[in-house]
Amino acid sequence: MSEDNPSARIDAKLAGLGDWRGEALARMRKLIRAADPEVVETVKWVKPSNPSGVPCWEHAGIICTGEVYKAYVKLTFAQGAALDDPQGLFNAGLGGGTRRAIDIREGEAVDAGAFQALVREAVALNVGKTKKPKRG
Repeated sequence: MSEDNPSARIDAKLAGLGDWRGEALARMRKLIRAADPEVVETVKWVKPSNPSGVPCWEHAGIICTGEVYKAYVKLTFAQGAALDDPQGLFNAGLGGGTRRAIDIREGEAVDAGAFQALVREAVALNVGKTKKPKRG
């Protein structure tokens, strides 16, 4: 595994889990990549207590991160509080001012279309923030 290839690091993390959590995160990763073909995969926050780091998906900023815990997989949207969530996918971090998360437990499924709509909305928000305002 190449230390400088984030996608390979994420592949290794998913394979290393070898259970439903790896399958759930792999499924969500596929949806993210399909929703935004220009998404860039990165790995952040590598430390001794988490040597494989946290998978992140970015486009003009962080779209979301994918963390794995013992009982659930957490997808945290960096600007989740600013996103419309008509299907009510966000079920964690609801009290925060910026981030929102989707916790997925064993046997749970996330509506693919609604999730991809959130990803596309997060990308649009990020891209909108990076454009320089025109000064007259």
